[in-house]
Amino acid sequence: AKGLPALSWQMLTDVPHGGYYFGKEGGILNAIVGSVYLAIGASVLALIISIPSTLFIHTYLFSYPKWQKSVRLWLDVLLGVPAIVYGAFGFNLMLLFGWQSSLLAAIVTVALLISPVMMRSMDESIQYVSTGLYESALSLGYFKGETGFRFLLKQSLPGVTTAFLLALGKGIGDTASVLFTAGYTDYIPESLGEPAATLPLAIFFQLSSPIPEVKARAYTAAAVLIMIILVISVGSRVISNQLSKNRIK
Repeated sequence: AKGLPALSWQMLTDVPHGGYYFGKEGGILNAIVGSVYLAIGASVLALIISIPSTLFIHTYLFSYPKWQKSVRLWLDVLLGVPAIVYGAFGFNLMLLFGWQSSLLAAIVTVALLISPVMMRSMDESIQYVSTGLYESALSLGYFKGETGFRFLLKQSLPGVTTAFLLALGKGIGDTASVLFTAGYTDYIPESLGEPAATLPLAIFFQLSSPIPEVKARAYTAAAVLIMIILVISVGSRVISNQLSKNRIK
């Protein structure tokens, strides 16, 4: 209600100019683009981590149910860890590798945050695939890794897609994990080594301003963020349903 009246085409297509934080001209394009860069980069990195890890649980640990339960327990523990802890961990990684606050540091941190979400969602999806399919593939001479990628992953593709998009939505809306790692800038980052603004941080910084126009822009950034997450959530349902129908055909 507070954000939509201040929403304009300039807000969506312009970056902050001089005096922006005193109520003058500018927009939140830098935060929108930064959030998209961060969310997509982190989600792709988390996907690279999550697919082999989840398939490992269902292939190489197939004959060790106790180990499977242990891994799932630790994933559930990681799911419950507050985002600010991941932010602190990412900050220590920055110090360890000598990084500055940048898009790269934020991508790595958010990828660590959303990987357990993605792995657990994929794990639940693959559990619905018949174990007979896996055993039949092994009996035909397929390797365990090959079986995982060629059969289990293919059969659970709708769930994997949903997991990716849900993790994307979580990554684009998280604040605590990027507070110490992304930095902030009024410009659109042109490389991974530059700092990046995000919509959650734009809300955080602008909402603390005593100037009404700046506060209104914070609510506008919140409205835009909600719209983006809504589109991702609805899109995940639509894509998942379409993939399920195609698989049945």
